[in-house]
Amino acid sequence: MATVSKDEPIRVTQGFAGRRWLFPSALVYELDPDARASGRRPRRTARDWVVDFSCFLLAAVLALAAAQSVSDEPGLPYSLAVLDQALGAVACAAVWLRRRWPVGLAAALVPVGLLSNTAGGAAMVATFTLAVHRPFRYVAWIGGVDLALVPLFYWLRPDPDLPYAGTVAFTTLLTVSIIGWGMFVRSKRMLMLSLRDRAHRAETEARLRAEQAQRLAREAIAREMHDVLAHRLTLLSVHAGALEFRPDAPREEITRAAGVIRESAHEALQDLREIIGVLRAGESEETAGERRPTLAALDALVAECRDAGMKVTLDHRVADPAAVPASVGRTAYRIAQEALTNARKHAPGAEVTLSLTGTPGDGLTLAVTNPPPTTEPAPVPGSGQGLIGLTERASLAGGRLEHGTTSDGGFAVRAWLPWARTGPTS
Repeated sequence: MATVSKDEPIRVTQGFAGRRWLFPSALVYELDPDARASGRRPRRTARDWVVDFSCFLLAAVLALAAAQSVSDEPGLPYSLAVLDQALGAVACAAVWLRRRWPVGLAAALVPVGLLSNTAGGAAMVATFTLAVHRPFRYVAWIGGVDLALVPLFYWLRPDPDLPYAGTVAFTTLLTVSIIGWGMFVRSKRMLMLSLRDRAHRAETEARLRAEQAQRLAREAIAREMHDVLAHRLTLLSVHAGALEFRPDAPREEITRAAGVIRESAHEALQDLREIIGVLRAGESEETAGERRPTLAALDALVAECRDAGMKVTLDHRVADPAAVPASVGRTAYRIAQEALTNARKHAPGAEVTLSLTGTPGDGLTLAVTNPPPTTEPAPVPGSGQGLIGLTERASLAGGRLEHGTTSDGGFAVRAWLPWARTGPTS
């Protein structure tokens, strides 16, 4: 089966150029809107030449057989016999135009066939070509007119060897059979084209689904790396900036800051090794989720911030953090982690309040607020995408997140996450 490249547009006729022994180029051209718009017709393939020559040969053999009967037809003037044979020769030559103008050729051979008996073979070939290459409405009009003229033709030029009714019936049956055969060939080719087009579309959709899965996986990895490393690296940046701007600080403070920098760097490397290990091992989402922190790790996060010199007040009113669903707890932990990281960067020295409340059925509410900074914050690099990522994370969890400045000039992050009620209800 032919494959579809990434930059290749999908069309009905795509991939058929090398299979024209199955699909004639004229039919492929008619089904290709881009080829028709360009005005350039495809060149005849070897199969096309063989089929066209066979059709011409069939029309010529039938014309020669009819020419003999025309010569022996009683009462026919010599001039009409010559005209009959001349029209038959022209009709046979016109068979080569059947691919380019199937409708025009079939329509033109209807009156020619009424005047010339030797043009009957070419008219049959033209009718068959019309049924193969054009929809039924063209076949119905032209074929219907052709069938209606059959009785008139044999009334004007009766066959001396066969009765009138038998000749009309045989010719009508032959014409209907040719039209039916052509329509069958067309429907079969259309079915094959449709099946092949479905195969191409399925391949394309599978490729798009794979690319989407890869993109989602990359986004998940990037989000997880940001959540894990931003907190550690912010500690490094803040304490390194403090050492840079306060080189005359007491020795105890310098030692403490250096210890925080060393510990944060070590933990950042450990977190990075865990993420890379998960990627290399190809762990499932469930297995990887078990390694991520949940709401039970919130106390450890606050303790770590306090050890780094940050003033954090924790108001934890969730009675059983382990009862919170893992996905909700993980989202709440990441929101708290990012909010504390932002407070440490933009409001150094300010006391941060972290409150957490919630019950099953009512949801989990988390708020992180801080007053205006008491000192000018040191410049810390950042992309500004942390809060956007938190809003997206809360939305994906079915909750909402709001953030902004408070009336006193501080900053607040408030989030609500759904916490479904489990067990029987009263």
